[in-house]
Amino acid sequence: MKRNLAFALAATTVLAAPALADDAALREEAKGLFEVIPMQAPQLASGNSITREKVDLGTMLFFDPRMSKSGLFSCQSCHNVGLGGVDGLETSVGHGWQKGPRNAPTMLNAVFNIAQFWDGRAPDLAAQAKGPVQAGVEMNNTPDQVVATLNSMPGYVDAFKASFPGEADPVTFDNFALAIEAFEATLVTPNSKFDQFLMGQDGAMNEQEKRGLVAFMDKGCSSCHNGINFGGNGYYPFGLIEKPGADILPEGDRGRFAVTETADDEYVFRAAPLRNIAVTAPYFHSGKVWDLKVAVDIMAESQLGEQLDEATIDDIVAFLGTLTGEQPRVVHPTFPVSTATTPKPAPM
Repeated sequence: MKRNLAFALAATTVLAAPALADDAALREEAKGLFEVIPMQAPQLASGNSITREKVDLGTMLFFDPRMSKSGLFSCQSCHNVGLGGVDGLETSVGHGWQKGPRNAPTMLNAVFNIAQFWDGRAPDLAAQAKGPVQAGVEMNNTPDQVVATLNSMPGYVDAFKASFPGEADPVTFDNFALAIEAFEATLVTPNSKFDQFLMGQDGAMNEQEKRGLVAFMDKGCSSCHNGINFGGNGYYPFGLIEKPGADILPEGDRGRFAVTETADDEYVFRAAPLRNIAVTAPYFHSGKVWDLKVAVDIMAESQLGEQLDEATIDDIVAFLGTLTGEQPRVVHPTFPVSTATTPKPAPM
């Protein structure tokens, strides 16, 4: 009921939206829906402190393939920092060269999402970090094996002691996840052209991009894609007006229903964050669409029940390009050296 009411209100807003004739009016309208990405990582709602030591440890753990059973896969494998936080595949490849069921979402700016994964099953980044490590189709490891691997290397033991001072036994799977969370929280992309515009720089966006912003708001895209991350803060049915075909919306993936077992959550997914969307193809949880223009067209028909003309789609795509921020520059870490007691990689 709340979801339907929200869309009804959104439709009313679309019909009543004023024509925005100048930058000042457009900026004020946008400020009511969106926020600027900050230059630094925000405080974590979980209370996990972001310290230099913890971030450095989390960086190593994020890149280290020894956290997987085979010694081949790391967090970086599916969430490549240099590729917009994704792997550029329809669905990721993991242990035994298996293909995962869903497209890997970006971890850039993921700290701003209401929850993690397409179905929101992880409440925060720390909980998310534990999932792929244990998933048979991804890293196929166990918490005990991860801890044993870490304890076998003095460099990691020292890093955990520095990151979690005062703890009698700091090398734990929980702290493993907290360190990765601290690192991932730093992966924000500020200073996009849109952020510059929102902060008062009239020349930050060109005329086509501003037309796209107007269309994005007037057509109702911002009903689901709003807030600091342009999404990631709510759950909506995919195919609200008209369901896309099974190639785009696989019938076997019922979305958030698998988490809540509530009928209303069938084919409901977390609204995809649109920050850096121009550099994170392919699109949707199925990863079946590679062209952003096509993705915008599908969303207009399936979510808004509207066929947009090509010029409007081009304008919206141009605007979405302004959401690409400064990409994080991460120095690839040097890992602690394995020892004779470090578990050997298992064959896949």
